[in-house]
Amino acid sequence: MGDLLGVAVLGAGHMGADHIRRLDRVVSGARVVAVADPDAERAKEAVAEIAGVSVHTEAEAALAAPGVEAVLIASPGPAHQDALLAAFARGLPVLCEKPMVPEAAGALRVLEAEARLGRRLTQVGFMRRYDEEYRGLKALLDGGRLGRPLMLHCVHRNVSSPPGFTSAMLIDSSVSHEIDAARWLLGQELTSVTVRRPRPSSGAPLGLLDPQFVLFETDGGALVDVEVFVNCGFGYQVRCEAVCEAGSARIGDDRGVLVTTGGGAGAAVPQDYLVRFADAYDREVQAWVDATRLGRVTGPSAWDGYAASVVAEAGVRALECGARVPVELAPRPDLYALAGH
Repeated sequence: MGDLLGVAVLGAGHMGADHIRRLDRVVSGARVVAVADPDAERAKEAVAEIAGVSVHTEAEAALAAPGVEAVLIASPGPAHQDALLAAFARGLPVLCEKPMVPEAAGALRVLEAEARLGRRLTQVGFMRRYDEEYRGLKALLDGGRLGRPLMLHCVHRNVSSPPGFTSAMLIDSSVSHEIDAARWLLGQELTSVTVRRPRPSSGAPLGLLDPQFVLFETDGGALVDVEVFVNCGFGYQVRCEAVCEAGSARIGDDRGVLVTTGGGAGAAVPQDYLVRFADAYDREVQAWVDATRLGRVTGPSAWDGYAASVVAEAGVRALECGARVPVELAPRPDLYALAGH
């Protein structure tokens, strides 16, 4: 491995372009050497100011490009399975944006393929684990000062949903972050999902069931509820309150700069996840680069990616049938004995 880790980035859309910028301008110890996107012009635009980057329309071509030592997957979820398996075949460490694989069956295939290698290659991009507020809450819960966690109350709001966003995507795209955060914060697996939905907001596109109220049960006897509202209209908000036997703790109250003027007071509300979690993304990618250069893999594992896909799939079924749906996980391979906890 050279002085700088050579990274191939798969996907040059909103997320991929931001990661390309991050690798080039923010993160130390790495450089972008190849990029792949079906839209060649978009890929060229994303690396226009970076010298020596090869541009491809096929993921396999980017993985085979000279100088590639690691892969960052930021392509749409349905493309992740093939990209991960191709990276495994080349022994390349991967940072894969969530969802690792959208469908539970595909996620299990990836999990089993990595387990057969006998070593981890995958870090899944659940960036909330790198957010300072979430890390503080995790440390507080692990420290035991508040006693046993009983409930997590979560809020996930977006200004508006993108074109083509479906009712199922409120769970398998948006709430997937809360699924991983809850598993990580509590150190417990989610065992069932129930989804309730109020009257849809007038601000939601016709036919979109928005907002939704999602309730999870855990194998440790805790309850986790999530209000997901992707067309709230006013900002991007993510909150989490842990209610424990001896106290509670809450994060995500948007306590930025408070401005008082003209007889009123207010604070800015982030409008985008790339703004709210900018520092978390920076720390996530830096941690991945640092570990990879040392020949290590840390952070959320393929087991965490698989578990999130299984829970999300159960959540979509619960949305469709209106009943409580149990979560059924495959046996955890020995490689991931401590993953996610």
